[in-house]
This record gives sequence, structure tokens and C-alpha cells, in this order.
Amino acid sequence: MLGTLCTLITALTCVSGVTVVTQTPPVVTVKTRETVTMDCNLGTVTNERACWYKQVPGGVPQFVLSWFHGWSSVNYGSGFSSQRFNSNHQSKSDYRLIINNVEEGDSAVYYCKTWDTSVREYVFGQGTKLIVTSPSLSPPVLTVFPPSSAELQSNQATLVCLSSQSVPFADVSWLVAGNPVSSGISTSTPVQKPDRSFQISSYLSIQTSDWNMDKIYTCKVSLGSQTSEKNINKSDCSTEE
Repeated sequence: MLGTLCTLITALTCVSGVTVVTQTPPVVTVKTRETVTMDCNLGTVTNERACWYKQVPGGVPQFVLSWFHGWSSVNYGSGFSSQRFNSNHQSKSDYRLIINNVEEGDSAVYYCKTWDTSVREYVFGQGTKLIVTSPSLSPPVLTVFPPSSAELQSNQATLVCLSSQSVPFADVSWLVAGNPVSSGISTSTPVQKPDRSFQISSYLSIQTSDWNMDKIYTCKVSLGSQTSEKNINKSDCSTEE
């Protein structure tokens, strides 16, 4: 069942004639202990419940709760309760997820789902990314690797930046000689490690000639107000060798 759920969330159930579930906002950033709300419009569906799922990148979706405008109480998933999670509705097709006293561990993508009886399909929204920050949040730890010697025999090479962090989301960017790079960047989704921290891998494709010119490349990773930068260039790598 979980495998099917993951597939449904990934595909977002694009079926002709099916209702469109819309979530807002797409991204929300809050500080710990604050209250956050996210909305879900079920489109043409007015007589079905809204279900919410939490998914940490690389993890299994967790059922948070479901709510229907005709019910007297919210239905909760394992590990979630009214102590911090709640839901209400503004109309028969507009629902809201409310998280009180947010924690860093609440950082995840939250998906809204409903059942469209007209086509007998489950329909998911596009998700709302929740990023929770705090003054005690540790800055990401960066490691940058130079191009391999084999790559340097060709015209193009790749720089690799690994970011280890305590939350699953971060903004990753590259600079060359202090100027932002707009192309040649590929960044992975976060992967949770056994110690429950997260790792993001970012790759920058460069010209071998630029590397040989000893240009300074910078990997920059931001978590809310916390930012880490790591520089790399050819001469420093030569010195380290």
C-alpha cells in the first residue's frame, strides 16, 4: 500500500477529467514554536474528506490526519495528535492543515489527498514544503571535491559539493569568482543518513580550461538564516597534494 501511495504522490494522479487539488502556499518557512497553516482546495469535490500526508525527502509518506466537513472530530495517523496537529474547513472544498508549536522535525513536504468519485481516483495536490528554522540550527557542513584527473583530460569536468545538515531542505548555489552561476548545476534531493541528518549532493559542470585558469569556485548552502560557503580552485588542490 505504501509503495502505491509513493507512486501516486510522485505521479500526482494526472488523469483526464479528474478534479484538480490545489495546495497553497507551495513553500512556507517558519521558526520553531510558531504556528503554521497550509491550505488545500479539492476542486470539484465537495463531499469527500481531505487527507494530509507528511513526506521527508527519501522517506516513506506518513498519514497525518483526515478531516471532513460533516465529521465531529479529526481522524489522526499514528504519531500525530490534536496536541499539535489540527484541521478545519472554510467551505465544502476548502480545507486547512494547522501545526502548532512547530519543531525542526516537522520540516517536510505535506501532501493533500482526496477521492474523486466521478472517476474513482485518488487525487493529490502538488505539496507544500515546510521549512522550520531556529536560532540553534547548526549551519550546514560542506565538503567540495575537485574534478577527477580522468575528467581533466577532456574539455569538461565536474565539481562536487556535499552538504550535511540537520533539516531536509536547503538552498544550494554556486559562484565563480564571486559571481552567481546560472547553468551547469545539478542538485540531488536530500538523503537521510543513519544518524538522522541529511545530505545534499550538488554538481557543477565546468570547462577544463576555466579550471586550469585557477578560477575560484564557491559552493553556497543556506538554511534559513544559516549559510555556509566553501571555496575550491586548482592551486589550492595542488597545494594540498
